[in-house]
Amino acid sequence: MAYSVFPWRRGNAVSLLVDGPCFFEQMLKRINTAQRHVELELYLLESSACATALLDALCAAAERGVAVRCLFDGYGAQGLLLADRQRLEAAGIQVRWYNPVRWRHGVRNFHRDHRKVLVVDEQFAFVGGTGATDAFWQPGEAESRWHEVMVEIIGPLVADWLQLFERQWQVDQSWIVWRPRLPLRVKTLLAIPAVGDGLGRVAFADAVQHRDILYSLVRMLRSSKRRIWLATPYFLPTWRVRRVLRQAAARGVDVRLLLAGNNTDHPPIRFAGQRYYASLLKAGVQIFEYQPRFLHLKMVLADDWVSIGSCNFDHWNLRFNLDANLEALDPSFTASVAACFERDFADSQLIDGKAWLARPWYIRVQQKVWGVLDQLMFKLLNRRR
Repeated sequence: MAYSVFPWRRGNAVSLLVDGPCFFEQMLKRINTAQRHVELELYLLESSACATALLDALCAAAERGVAVRCLFDGYGAQGLLLADRQRLEAAGIQVRWYNPVRWRHGVRNFHRDHRKVLVVDEQFAFVGGTGATDAFWQPGEAESRWHEVMVEIIGPLVADWLQLFERQWQVDQSWIVWRPRLPLRVKTLLAIPAVGDGLGRVAFADAVQHRDILYSLVRMLRSSKRRIWLATPYFLPTWRVRRVLRQAAARGVDVRLLLAGNNTDHPPIRFAGQRYYASLLKAGVQIFEYQPRFLHLKMVLADDWVSIGSCNFDHWNLRFNLDANLEALDPSFTASVAACFERDFADSQLIDGKAWLARPWYIRVQQKVWGVLDQLMFKLLNRRR
């Protein structure tokens, strides 16, 4: 089956924004100066100081005549209190909820809108992995509790981000929101262009078309010659991704994984992912566990190719979630991403292969138990999706 994907576009300006105090300030600045439209698609949203600042900006924009539309995930935004929901409605903001949790939906409740996209006036787009909670940013604080990045985009790509939002906004009125019916009429097979200033594309995944992000990732990992640096907070990669990583390391590519350390919001997921460490280390993959804070960013650097967005590159995301990433082949942007990785590697613990093989038995037990449960649950849900 052929799937529609977005093309590569030139002439964009892309900027890496590291951590909440940086990217929320820029996002709020764009919303506060909006004149026509604001579109926001967000997974994690809960009543908090961060959410209040965001809602203040959205409501102020709506009150001065800006058309504001918000698409929130029905599960991820459960923490938004009734008073905040009523405030959005009173301001005239259009709000839709993706796949609200219902008992009758059964396993279909696992389908979630995991995207994080903001489009302002059809001129500015932001994409990355943030939510609107105090973990990502508290007004007045110099450092966030969770380490995350967003990308600001200016140029032709903004229209593609708006089209992606519009596609889901329209289908969200249907009775089966996790199965979009609106195809994207664009070229299906993409050649990888040469590196160029402002070169980028939108990569996305949904319940129908989940292969764009995965195929693009695997293709770039297979063709890499110098480096593969991959950061993800939840390391549950598909078998194909694990194999490609091992093969790349075997042919001499500098393969490094930047993963969450003890600071994590889901220890069982960390234990389940650690069951893959031994085989990866044996193949020559370097594994770094980030120490200062919870590492929540999702970012890949393969030679000069960059992918940043909401996708964790794990088998859960790739099967059940709506996700979206920016892919770029821009030299200056690649340099900023590489510099971010270098800083994070310096703040991480490098896993030693011999020490890992000698880890305590109780750690092995936890890894085994959570690994088996992850595998069983995924197979069961994937069979019934």
